[in-house]
Amino acid sequence: NQNIPGGNIDVGSRRFNIKTSGSYSSLEDIRRTIVRASGDKILYLQDVANIYFGYADQNYRARFNGNRAVFVTANQKQGTNIFDVRKDLDKKLNTFKESLPNSISLEIAFDQSESVSSRVSGFFMNLLQGLILVGLVMFLTVGWRASIIVMIAIPTSIFIAIGFIDLADYGIQQMTIAGLIIALGLLVDNAIVVTENISRFIERGFSHREAATKGTSQIAWAVTSSTLTTVLAFIPMMMIGDVTGDFIRSMPVTVIITLLASLLISLTLTPYLSSLFLEARHKIKKSRIRKFLDRQIDTRYQRQLKMALNRPWHFIAGSFLVLFLSLFIFRMFIGISFFPKAEKPQFIININTPQGTSLDQTSRIAAYVDSVLLAYPEVRHFATNIGQGNPQIYYNVIPENEKSNHAQIFVELRKYESALFDRIIGELRAEFSDYPGARIEVKEFEQGPPVEAPVAIRITGDNLDTLSSLAQIVEEVISGTEGTINIENPLRTRKTDLHVRIHRAKAGMLGVPLSEVDRTVRTGISGLPVSVYRNEEGKEYNITVRLPIGEKPTIEDFDRIYVSSGGGYMIPLKQLASLEFQAVPMEINHYNMERNVTVTADVLSGFSVDGVTRFILNKLEKLDLPADYQISAGGELESRQESFGGMLQAVLLAIISIFAVLVLQFRSYSQPLIVFSAIPLAIVGSVVALLVTGNSFSFTAFVGFTSLIGIVVNNSIILVDYTNQLRADGMSRYNAIVEAGQTRFIPILLTTATTIGGLLPLTLRGGTLWAPMGWTIIGGLLASSFLTLMIVPILYRLFTKRNTKRD
Repeated sequence: NQNIPGGNIDVGSRRFNIKTSGSYSSLEDIRRTIVRASGDKILYLQDVANIYFGYADQNYRARFNGNRAVFVTANQKQGTNIFDVRKDLDKKLNTFKESLPNSISLEIAFDQSESVSSRVSGFFMNLLQGLILVGLVMFLTVGWRASIIVMIAIPTSIFIAIGFIDLADYGIQQMTIAGLIIALGLLVDNAIVVTENISRFIERGFSHREAATKGTSQIAWAVTSSTLTTVLAFIPMMMIGDVTGDFIRSMPVTVIITLLASLLISLTLTPYLSSLFLEARHKIKKSRIRKFLDRQIDTRYQRQLKMALNRPWHFIAGSFLVLFLSLFIFRMFIGISFFPKAEKPQFIININTPQGTSLDQTSRIAAYVDSVLLAYPEVRHFATNIGQGNPQIYYNVIPENEKSNHAQIFVELRKYESALFDRIIGELRAEFSDYPGARIEVKEFEQGPPVEAPVAIRITGDNLDTLSSLAQIVEEVISGTEGTINIENPLRTRKTDLHVRIHRAKAGMLGVPLSEVDRTVRTGISGLPVSVYRNEEGKEYNITVRLPIGEKPTIEDFDRIYVSSGGGYMIPLKQLASLEFQAVPMEINHYNMERNVTVTADVLSGFSVDGVTRFILNKLEKLDLPADYQISAGGELESRQESFGGMLQAVLLAIISIFAVLVLQFRSYSQPLIVFSAIPLAIVGSVVALLVTGNSFSFTAFVGFTSLIGIVVNNSIILVDYTNQLRADGMSRYNAIVEAGQTRFIPILLTTATTIGGLLPLTLRGGTLWAPMGWTIIGGLLASSFLTLMIVPILYRLFTKRNTKRD
């Protein structure tokens, strides 16, 4: 009962040597295992040990809707379709249900395909709605023939993109569909510009074929460079590291592939279709909207542009004033966040009892929580796991390992309504807040990569007692901050361990190795598996050797443990060691090779994580810390700084890459800077859009701003490139600027409207994850497009060299 296989069993004053095989095929083999006692006496194992079947120590329980349950999980293999997997699984489950007795039922506790179906359907609906809006904009402004030619570019480009997305090992999922929606409004830009230019040549009397050739060749390089600038804005996003980069990588890949496909279509298929079906403008009956726009161009825009060219510094000063005002508004009124709540009808309840709490006690507390949940008709079902966490049911929630003092309940509501969801969460938190003897936390799912907690304050130092006292102070500061909940301090309480303190000198005198004491105690109290029993059906059971103790070890059981010495004598454990109760920390963590403790907290809905964290840090700055102890922020603030730092690098890399392309195109350093004037103008619109809609500057908003850099310069490129062409044809600089502004007004307006139309459904109905990104792009694009038509001509006249004195 004391040692490992092939070792010794000591009974009384005699030692028996066990000869074990790899496994046993019958109980009789186990009972008649030969053991050799000292003095060469032969005995069977059944003579010195009780051999019986018994349940393994119970360390886990499960319930579903309060009833005893067994959970079976199935994971989707890489490269498979979740809907196909679910369909095949349903067939197996339906067959299995028929074989179950009446007392047992089979229920679905969690089905990810439902969430995927809802999310994908929503995204495809956003894509369809965006497609309709883009088509409507085109039909109302350029006529049905031109609109059809342009609209053909959309499905063609998307189908090409989907094929390459599949080759890149990205399936149809949240990020790839979002990428298609972002690209939806952009991919028609090239087709619009090409179609408009071909139509202009037809209007001047060229044949359809010649107009298609000349119109496309004239604009081809500008279209190509504008597409490349947009692509270059998304390429750095692909290179962002860590989990945040992995989370969003498929989105920029999708946008890049789609835009390159649209470039190919606009330079090949669009000119061909235009040569066949496009009519001269004077033969097309203009819509009221187009007539209105033409009047505005010929009158108001022309008048304002000439006034701006005559008084350039007034407009530049006004633009700088608006830019600085928007930056002030951003600093004072626009909050910063990382990722929003998941907006799913699901949440989890964590139950943590003091260390050492039995599984029975944890189960009783979980049963109380079950009873509270059963009283809510809005709850569809809930799954309770006692002794460990749920299986992984959300991509950024890591399951807890086996712990008798932990339970986790996964709750799913019948539907998601923001007000209803918040009410239930609030009521449950109030119900469980003061439960004695346990910490019961109600946690919502959040979007984005895994983060240890929204608020995490890290304390580093060497002495555990000092860390514990500082952690207590930090906990009090956090609990006194409005908006915090579920505060967790790992050093708040200590656990009590039972230490077997070996008297080394006495053990050495008696010839007892220290490892022998450790092995004997472990075998006697916990038991050790020594072999395997395999029955006729092939099912395997571990053969475990342990002292004949009850269900739970007691202090008295240590008195029954004897340790053998090198001379074969049996020595009671209590003569070699003493038992001591000792208080120890719940856990000891290290950060950058130093001991640390991290106090964490969640933040209530309606409160800014950034604001709460900054408020806590400001209070903690006033603490007089001991030498060599530091307090720093972890959690969402640290993750956001790392991720935003990666995005900032992406922005800088995008700007440098775009600048290099523009220098090659214009063979000038001043004209790329003129084109770049659209970027600060876009900041104005983005800030105003976020302020008006009440959205914070989240990570997806940063993604939107990075995308915006490549989008807004396109209009400037087209404007500057056409102005250069007109001057090359002999037109004066002033007249070329005015003519280029009037000619490119409609294409710029259309590309802006189609991009906004493509993004609008996702922005309005895509939830809190995508709304900040959508409004950032929409607001920035609106402001930059209209201001570009005024500021870029002004800068062009101020900073472009004259060809002649009269120029």
